[in-house]
Amino acid sequence: MIIKRLWLTNFRNHHETDVELNNNTTLVVGLNGHGKTNLIEGLYLLSGARSFRGAKVDALIRSGHTSAYVRAEVEQQGRPSLIEIELTTQGRSKAQVNKQKVKRFRDLGDTVRAVVFSPDDLELIKGPPAIRRSMLDDTIAITNPEFRAVRTDFDHILRQRNNLLKQAKGRTSVDLETNLSIWNDQLVTAAEFIGDTREQFINRFGPAVTDFYQQVAGRDDPVVLQLDADWRHMGLAEALLTSHSDEVRRGMTLVGPHRDDLLVLLNSLPSRSHASQGEQRSLALALRLATYLYIEEVSGDQPLVLLDDVFSELDETRARRLVECLPNSQIVLTSATGTVPDGVNPAQILNINEGQIHGA
Repeated sequence: MIIKRLWLTNFRNHHETDVELNNNTTLVVGLNGHGKTNLIEGLYLLSGARSFRGAKVDALIRSGHTSAYVRAEVEQQGRPSLIEIELTTQGRSKAQVNKQKVKRFRDLGDTVRAVVFSPDDLELIKGPPAIRRSMLDDTIAITNPEFRAVRTDFDHILRQRNNLLKQAKGRTSVDLETNLSIWNDQLVTAAEFIGDTREQFINRFGPAVTDFYQQVAGRDDPVVLQLDADWRHMGLAEALLTSHSDEVRRGMTLVGPHRDDLLVLLNSLPSRSHASQGEQRSLALALRLATYLYIEEVSGDQPLVLLDDVFSELDETRARRLVECLPNSQIVLTSATGTVPDGVNPAQILNINEGQIHGA
């Protein structure tokens, strides 16, 4: 899969950007705040993923406008496709492939697959469980349409159940119990599928994380990934019964996949609390590299690799080892100085200034 051309209209600080991309490595150079990361963000949205910066739609639209557009020409196994995304503050955002609307935004991932590396990836190790859950589910969803659908259904069921608990205002009633019973059955079915799929993914994903960590860190320390999901020990139906009184009192669902965590253990210890920052950074890189490998193996397609000013955060040795691990695929990377490690040989260099690209 290759992104041949990208258009950004009123996207962040890009008023009218039209750029053709090289099939190999493209280096985007510009001072901080001039639109390099915005370009990477636009490319990543083509995969149907959320903004990797956690931004909401309003923040993606250029000030003074109500809509932004991200479009791209994509070549997949020799076949061209046109992807179009409309982001709007008025109603729901829309996406289409070859003029055909996609049912879910995430379904764009069937056409474009991308892996992004950013300085904030350290939060994959140091941050709260929600960040690791998102990485877990986003990676699975790229190649598993059934998981995408069930995950969406689960979120809907969870919202409905939480609304019931909130409206109860801490008091139980026959109506509450009847309605909760209906939603509980649906929640359990969706949750068991999500839990099973996450476990299967981790079993396949974990060894690659270990391999890449050892390559990037230059050490043989073992890495183990574990799903922290207490509800699976007794089953969600039983867990809901056990937590029922607390849920009514607090007005929210307290057990289930939405509370899971991905534990990353280094030398049998939690990396979040026991690993050094250098070790944590190597682990974060390993997670991203393993994500690429997983997507490539499962889909048979080479994802787009996006590196947002990553090398500025790495020491020379770790940067060199990362370069050695990078796949031979289409890569877009950014740099404030234009300096990149040995082994990175850009076939195309774009200069960006206040959202304007030169050298395209």
